[in-house]
Amino acid sequence: MVEILYRDETLAVCLKPAGVVSTDVPGGLPELVRQALGDPSCDVRTVHRLDQVVSGLMVLARTPESASALCAQISGRTFGKEYLAVIHWRPHQIAGTFSDLLARDPAERKTYAVKKMARGVQRAELEYETLDSRQGLSLMKIRLITGRTHQIRAQFASRGLPLVGDRKYSLLPDDCPIALWSHRLSFRHPVTGAAMEFVREPPAIYPWTVFAE
Repeated sequence: MVEILYRDETLAVCLKPAGVVSTDVPGGLPELVRQALGDPSCDVRTVHRLDQVVSGLMVLARTPESASALCAQISGRTFGKEYLAVIHWRPHQIAGTFSDLLARDPAERKTYAVKKMARGVQRAELEYETLDSRQGLSLMKIRLITGRTHQIRAQFASRGLPLVGDRKYSLLPDDCPIALWSHRLSFRHPVTGAAMEFVREPPAIYPWTVFAE
């Protein structure tokens, strides 16, 4: 069962479990949200995505109009997305910006940092801050400026800083789920315009527990 943190007639905010796709397919998050709302035929629409292996906060629209308004905020970069991640090692600078050109390999279903702009290549940017470093790991706060497929995972891995538990972009034998968590969402209500913010901490499992004290 999906945990619903907030609901009204126009949107729902929930915690996406790991292993669930964000899109409206059988077993996908919209279907699970409909079940949690008690109405398997109600309108629930994905307006942003998390990778299938990633957990945390997501907002879904419940009307076509709210979907349009939320998507406009996302494309206009007024929709705030903040993540927590645990990486191997630590960046040279405690805080900063990663700017890259990212290309997607559809056969491998992976994203790579490349040197030159070309067909299918997209600019990607994020801001990061190192919150703590212990035992060869670092706890990172990340704010997405763009939203590319596998952006956080690819940008950190390209710098030799793979996320703990990332079996696609890391060769290290981590025995845990990927340590990437959608931690904070901030946006304007699509109807009232009221500022909305939701925060949820990651689960108390490794490697998050390394930074618990």
